[in-house]
Amino acid sequence: MKILSFKKVSALFVSGVLLLSMNMSVWAEDQTPAVDPSAMKTLKRMTDHMSGLKQFSVRTQVTLEDLLDSGHRIDLDVSANIIIERPNKLRAERRGDPLDQTFYYDGKSLTLYNPADKVYATESAPKTIEGVLDYTRESLGLIVPVADLVYGNSFELLTKDVDFAMVIGKTVINGMTCEHLLFSRPGVDFQVWVADGAKALPCKYVVTDTGHAGQISVSTVMSDWGYTGAEDDSVFTFVAPDDAKPITFMPLNTPIK
Repeated sequence: MKILSFKKVSALFVSGVLLLSMNMSVWAEDQTPAVDPSAMKTLKRMTDHMSGLKQFSVRTQVTLEDLLDSGHRIDLDVSANIIIERPNKLRAERRGDPLDQTFYYDGKSLTLYNPADKVYATESAPKTIEGVLDYTRESLGLIVPVADLVYGNSFELLTKDVDFAMVIGKTVINGMTCEHLLFSRPGVDFQVWVADGAKALPCKYVVTDTGHAGQISVSTVMSDWGYTGAEDDSVFTFVAPDDAKPITFMPLNTPIK
């Protein structure tokens, strides 16, 4: 029996190399709290805005860092178009170096379709987006793009065990002025760029595995946000092409023979 196999994107949760000015005074560093309330406030504003969106679409460009056996670092790029309708509909089309897949979730079942191989796998699914995100990550090793920011309680998830937070400053991403934030917790750093204004959208998200010798990161740039209202349910429901073959998912931690 064929088994659907796909590369697991490490469950990274964020950050990059931070260069501090050498002329910053020791006194200023001593007086700066390890967790800056301003950074936490801006992150909360973003997560509240995201959880309040009942339906949205977004385009993402994801760069996955990897290390070759030779020790050289390479970047793998994946683009994805995502449509979400709370509480229980999601579609993600991913195209790039390691992935060419479309993920469907219609509130009852989840399906992963590989058009290049003309195969698909389908399973019964939990009743909410949050439940599906947990299940696909923990049982299948599959991570939906920007899943960290989609959870209804993403602020609590992101800030759990955070022991450092700071505001880096302002920057412009895709024409939007953003507040650049850095957070750290044991084993993981993450950076978020939050758009100014009433629509506190995330513009970029970088997760770094600080426990990895290579400080491997996953970087995601978000653009083309859409608010077109409820989508037709057919968008989230997989209909198998005539030449596609059903196979099964490979459960996480299954030995590959």
